[in-house]
Amino acid sequence: MAPIPGSGLAKGLAVTLRTMTKKSVTAQYPDAQPDLPPRTRGVIGLFEENCTVCMLCARECPDWCIYIDSHKETVPAATPGGRERSRNVLDRFAIDFSLCMYCGICIEVCPFDALFWSPEFEYAETDIRDLTHERDKLREWMWTVPAPPALDPGAEEPKELATARKTADKLAAQQAPPATEPHADEQARAAEQPTRPQGDSKQQTDQPNPDRPKPGDSAPGHLKSGDSTPDQPKPGDSTPDQPKPDQPKPDQPKPGQEGSE
Repeated sequence: MAPIPGSGLAKGLAVTLRTMTKKSVTAQYPDAQPDLPPRTRGVIGLFEENCTVCMLCARECPDWCIYIDSHKETVPAATPGGRERSRNVLDRFAIDFSLCMYCGICIEVCPFDALFWSPEFEYAETDIRDLTHERDKLREWMWTVPAPPALDPGAEEPKELATARKTADKLAAQQAPPATEPHADEQARAAEQPTRPQGDSKQQTDQPNPDRPKPGDSAPGHLKSGDSTPDQPKPGDSTPDQPKPDQPKPDQPKPGQEGSE
C-alpha cells in the first residue's frame, strides 16, 4: 500500500506538539548544579606522595601536555656498613589543560596511583596560560576526588591500605617507650617458686601444723650445735654394758672368794 502523502510530516508535528505540552527539565546552571556521576572526567588531581618520577605518564601522553622536572638525591645507608641509595625527587609536575583531550591514558599507565579523575569542571580561565596547573593546584584537586566504590564483603584488603597500616604500626612502635623487662634472676626465681593450688585458701595456709616444729626447737633426728649424739657417751662417762676399771665384773668373783666356793 502506498504511503499517504504528508504522513511523515504529520508524525513529526505530533512529536513537536507532545513536547510542547510537557514541562521543561532544563537545569538553570549555575544556579542549579548538575548531578554528575562519580567517574566524570572533569580535571586530573595529583597525589604527590605516590609519584616516583617514573615519567610514564609524560611519555604516554599523546598531546605531550604533562611537564615533569626532578633531581636525584643520595639517601644514606639505613644500617652501618650498608650501601647508599639514590632516589628521584619531584621538582615540577604540571598539566596544560588547554592541550589535554581528557583521554585518561596518564591515569591508566601510572603504576603507583598518583593521578586521579575529579568530577570538577569549573576551572575556566580568561587567559589560556592559566590553564597550566602546577603541582600545588593539582594537589588541591585531590580533595574533590570521590571515594572509590565499596568492595565486596569477601574481597581482600587493598594493598595500599595494608601498606599504610603496616607503616603506621611501625612508626607507633618506634615512638612508644620501651617496656621495662624484669631481671633474669627475678624471672628464674619466679619460675622456681612453687605455685599454690587453686583449692587452698589463705586461712588453710595460716593454720599451725602440729607436726611442724616450732621456731627454736630442733627437728627429730637433728641436733643442735654442742649436743652429743645419744649413742655416743660424753668423755669420762662409761657405757652401761662396760663396768668401770675399779669395780669387778658381776660374773667374776672377788679376790679371796675363789677358795671358799
